[in-house]
Amino acid sequence: MKVNEKILILDFHGQYNQLIARRVRECNVYSEIVPYDIDVSKIKEISPKGLIFTGSPFSVYEENAPTISKEILELGIPILGICYGMQLITHLLGGNVSRADKREYATTSVNIDNTSPLFLGFDNNNDCLMTHSDFVESLPQGFKNIASTPSCPNAGMVNVEKNLYGIQFHPEVNNTNRGTEIIHNFVYNICGCSGDWKMSSFVQESVKTLKEKIGDKKALCALSGGVDSSVAAVLLNKAIGKNLTCIFVDHGLLRKNEGDEVEKVFREQYDINLIRVNAKDRFLSKLEHVSDPEKKRKIIGEEFIRVFEEEAKKIGKVDFLVQGTIYPDVIESGVGKGQTIKSHHNVGGLPDYVDFEEIVEPLRDLFKDEVRKTGLELGIPENLVYRQPFPGPGLAIRVIGEITEEKLDILKEADFIFRDEIAKAGLDRTLNQYFAVLTNLKSVGVMGDERTYDYTLALRAVETSDFMTATWSRIPYDILDTVSTRIVNEIKNINRIVYDITSKPPSTIEWE
Repeated sequence: MKVNEKILILDFHGQYNQLIARRVRECNVYSEIVPYDIDVSKIKEISPKGLIFTGSPFSVYEENAPTISKEILELGIPILGICYGMQLITHLLGGNVSRADKREYATTSVNIDNTSPLFLGFDNNNDCLMTHSDFVESLPQGFKNIASTPSCPNAGMVNVEKNLYGIQFHPEVNNTNRGTEIIHNFVYNICGCSGDWKMSSFVQESVKTLKEKIGDKKALCALSGGVDSSVAAVLLNKAIGKNLTCIFVDHGLLRKNEGDEVEKVFREQYDINLIRVNAKDRFLSKLEHVSDPEKKRKIIGEEFIRVFEEEAKKIGKVDFLVQGTIYPDVIESGVGKGQTIKSHHNVGGLPDYVDFEEIVEPLRDLFKDEVRKTGLELGIPENLVYRQPFPGPGLAIRVIGEITEEKLDILKEADFIFRDEIAKAGLDRTLNQYFAVLTNLKSVGVMGDERTYDYTLALRAVETSDFMTATWSRIPYDILDTVSTRIVNEIKNINRIVYDITSKPPSTIEWE
């Protein structure tokens, strides 16, 4: 999609880089994450309204620390350095960064200069998340202090003439009070943005672009029934109508009854060409004896493509493959210079050779909540738009270790009970994602005075706004008790239930 305003976020491998991008977009300004070593000429070509430097696990004075050309600081583009980003600006322009005697890893009261355009509308103190072991000991020439704490005298700085700003704390996280307002002040007060990034304009622009790109050619959409692929399908249908064919591959790794439910929705509610392919045996055969999660993803990714190619040949020449790839998929799959967290079947899991003219990913630049907003703009019913997120590899990455049909049947029933009880308790719209995981661990139990040696099932539920970070959900004990009792009583081969109480980070939402 073409946008008139763009904020580039230079990624120095900080853990909150995706959150920064999301917060900028909440201000109705488009943002994009790029590698820290992006060429200066490329920045000039993009002509962003502003740059943001992320945090990093490195120290700027280390030999192999990520850095930039000083020329970027001379482009005249407003820059906001966050944590490591502030320290890097300091280091490059002659200031001094040192190891702190007292590290700060907590929400801290920060004294701020509320006459600075970065803090307009704020009181003199604001609670902010500080996570650093280094600090700016002395500012570069031409900079002045705009924030401090008792143990960090230079928690914020500015060079008004060069439009360079730095803050030691993280405005992008919820722990920082009014953090999004700080980012809003940067993109509006300092970068001069007007805010042209809206879902309504995204839909209009995307439909126009897709019409021009695909024209009278044929497109094949990889439909899983999840939110992402469903929105992509309806968006493409709006753009090219009957030139779109959706292929729903039931790989046998879906939740209980899900294949039939997906088929019913798209046949009854939309005038879309839909082909359902029942490929359970094919996928399970390929996954036999495979335990490594990355291998599972790669196998499933390749089989998806091969199925689409085969189906495409049956219906004639198809030029484009449409996928519901979204921005977190791209980031987590390590596209570019990022580190691979996990390969997504529709990004990092694609085979090297694909028999289509081009892959079309209309949602590639969107975060999950933006995809949902797009779905509502397209008139997709809320029950489908807010459907539980489900990974492309399906239950393959919720069965730990080797996959068997028996394990899948056990997990499908357990997951159904968990989701059923969550819905009965009225928590299905409060919890952002919840599911069961069949671990590869067996333990001793006792049922009816007899010893058992069966599987341990893990329950997972999280709350999140962007799916880049997440907090484990505090489900009431009585609900967990009901879920546990039902699963153990109704399903054979499970004798122990555990509840996952880790957030993201350090874990990911899915177990594999």
